[in-house]
Amino acid sequence: MRKWEAVFPEKDRSLVEKTAMAGKQTFGKKPALIIVDVNNAFVGSRSKPIMESVEEYRTSCGEAGWAAMESILQLMKACRARNVPIIFSTNDPLSIRFSWGPTKRSGHQGEMDLVGNEIAEYIKPLPSEWVLRKTKASAFFGTPLAAALVNLQIDCLLIAGATTSGCVRATVVDAFSHRFPCFIVEECVFDRFELSHLVNLFDMNAKYADVITLREAIDLLNRLE
Repeated sequence: MRKWEAVFPEKDRSLVEKTAMAGKQTFGKKPALIIVDVNNAFVGSRSKPIMESVEEYRTSCGEAGWAAMESILQLMKACRARNVPIIFSTNDPLSIRFSWGPTKRSGHQGEMDLVGNEIAEYIKPLPSEWVLRKTKASAFFGTPLAAALVNLQIDCLLIAGATTSGCVRATVVDAFSHRFPCFIVEECVFDRFELSHLVNLFDMNAKYADVITLREAIDLLNRLE
């Protein structure tokens, strides 16, 4: 049993199973990978315990982010080998000044942090890969993401990034609303709060997505024609 399942009592797990809430989706033939907000402000300049990492960036997820980046890099390599599009999202600090921000504590506070909102160097995008700038939690809200996915004829999404309970969840819910089947890669998402991470994996798996392992994701990619 996976940790995000074990955190719930047997009664809750049985209810999900009985009501078929966690039924599996079909993986498509033209996937894309969305890497949500794996930027400097969410992982810090190096791997440190979270209570130290937040001294550098108050939004940092500390060691959890660095552990996830190891898996994200493997997933990126598998996607690039199969010419699967990779889309990175991060916050747009200038636009946030005019449109509030992704959480109740963001927006209109402090100076613009351009460095903090750059994608972490460890998973640096290729020049040909899209870095989507956003102002809200969801990578879909107020952006051309849905139109771009339709234009690319994408039929399902692999999801990685942070935070599981925040921008990842918001992106998954909006993706589902746009009728894109989502496959959240367990080792590739992270949160600053472990309980929030586990509960949201369980909940999204029951309602909006399939939570799969990195091995499962790579196997699915390798089966693409």
